[in-house]
Amino acid sequence: MIAEAAKPPWEVERKVLVRIDAETDPSHGCDPYQRPIEELLKSCVLNIDKPRGPTSHEVAFTVKELLGARQAGHGGTLDPAVSGVLPILINDATKCAEAVMKGGKEYVCVMKLHGDVSDDELEEALKLFTGEIYQVPPVRSSVSRRIRTRTIYRIELLEKDGRNVLMKIACSGGTYIRKLCKDIGLYLGCGAHMQELRRTRAGPFSEDSSYTLLDLYEALKEYKENGDESSLRSILRPVEEAVAYLPKIYLLDTAVDAICHGANLAVA
Repeated sequence: MIAEAAKPPWEVERKVLVRIDAETDPSHGCDPYQRPIEELLKSCVLNIDKPRGPTSHEVAFTVKELLGARQAGHGGTLDPAVSGVLPILINDATKCAEAVMKGGKEYVCVMKLHGDVSDDELEEALKLFTGEIYQVPPVRSSVSRRIRTRTIYRIELLEKDGRNVLMKIACSGGTYIRKLCKDIGLYLGCGAHMQELRRTRAGPFSEDSSYTLLDLYEALKEYKENGDESSLRSILRPVEEAVAYLPKIYLLDTAVDAICHGANLAVA
């Protein structure tokens, strides 16, 4: 059973409208996937599979120390007990952190019901909680406890075993899944809590393309000792991937200087 209100940002299809064909001057740069490792380290993103235990800040700090980076940030906090996709942005790429946070999230969650509920009642509740919802952050949160609007793009009921409910949830950034489970339980009249949680996607980054901290350590060791950059290159992703889901405008080489000096974009 799938309750869907809208497509999440990473599934929105976009068309490329071409006004004129042109080729860029190679002296202005190169294909993002052809950049030397030294250039990638100036601005890159790592799709890290955060383990349970450490905080998101601790994972970002570990990556920063391993790479010898000047700066590191992450694309959305995960609680210590939660595992899954945690994009780490390095050096100049930290400027794109907000774009990653607004790219939507996807979670797999185990919700524990406090009473018996029929399949029909559960499905009705999940449909009700798709679309725009209101949430008040939990007592233990790093933000002020005021009502916020969040979007639940999709809730997929994967399995129901007695009072244990396995769900996949696609939502906007800043959604509290723990609070969502509690609110669903209140609506059903039996109560519920989140038993386990894993993030499977953050914006354009999914768990299928994620790497562990051990993977990063071994790739760096291989690069430093043998000069083999193949494994490291697969982990260090160009910063362009962080904003791949956003609408974009391709400029002619002759327009770049004017835009950088404040000229307006004329989009028909």
